[in-house]
Amino acid sequence: MSSFQRDVFINKIYEHAERNKNIFFISADFGAPALDKFRTNLPDQFIHSGISEQHMIDMAAGLALDGNKVYVYAMAPFISIRCLEQIKCSLAIMNLPVTVLAVGVGLGYADAGPTHYLNEDISIMNSIVNLDISSPSDEISTNYIAQTTIDVPKLRYIRMERNNLHNVYSSDHIFNKDGYEKIHSGENICILSSGYMLHKAIDAQKLLSQEKIDVSIYDVISIKPLSDKLIKEIGKYETIVTIEEQTLNGGFGSIIVNALAKNGVSPKKIKCLGLADKYYFQNGGREFLLNENGLSAESIYKTIKTI
Repeated sequence: MSSFQRDVFINKIYEHAERNKNIFFISADFGAPALDKFRTNLPDQFIHSGISEQHMIDMAAGLALDGNKVYVYAMAPFISIRCLEQIKCSLAIMNLPVTVLAVGVGLGYADAGPTHYLNEDISIMNSIVNLDISSPSDEISTNYIAQTTIDVPKLRYIRMERNNLHNVYSSDHIFNKDGYEKIHSGENICILSSGYMLHKAIDAQKLLSQEKIDVSIYDVISIKPLSDKLIKEIGKYETIVTIEEQTLNGGFGSIIVNALAKNGVSPKKIKCLGLADKYYFQNGGREFLLNENGLSAESIYKTIKTI
């Protein structure tokens, strides 16, 4: 059983914060078991900003200007869209090394409704200059990304899952430096995804293999910057499928399509799977909503089978 992504990330930062008094962690009234240890043992490096995410971003900017590594942490919709102007003006314009930890992306907070869903953060955050976007898929990749924020400080937006996910990678996996991992090899079709939906892609691949349809699967850990090497590599496939828990306008699929065009790569077919362009008020849970949008493993399998 793997751990929650937020606890893995916080524990890694805590390890370094014990030795580096210039690391600060700010929470907007949002907890985690690992954060309890941080708050108790390193009280001078932890700040509770209250339910005031916009103020938290400005506070982080001040700390970063003073030479500190700063981590800000809150529920995904409230630390992203609510804080968009602060992220742009206080962090991005000055290119400050602050890490924005967004927990509960996509439909992770079902059945809390559209105020708590985050179906558009990739398209919105992709438009912010100087900001990188990372999307871990399990405990191992989360730990890797956390270490990267220590090793190479810069402005980053980390999309973390609210719930626990089983591990895709082994504990001794060595990640490449290009921001993506090929986790299954096939011939003519490749699937690109990340985070929660990567697990749906893996389940769909298992169903496809029973039909003797062998596909490649790529985990796109770094959504921004997107690796040109990845785009050139997937150019050999006849069909490219992107899967995301986002509305398709400007989302992950659009980023891939734009990158293909930029690099002069023209696959025969491109299929972008994502959420409909609407707000979701229905109850029934995350899996119900995904199934309604053709994003269950079974639905993905049927779609790819007919391409």
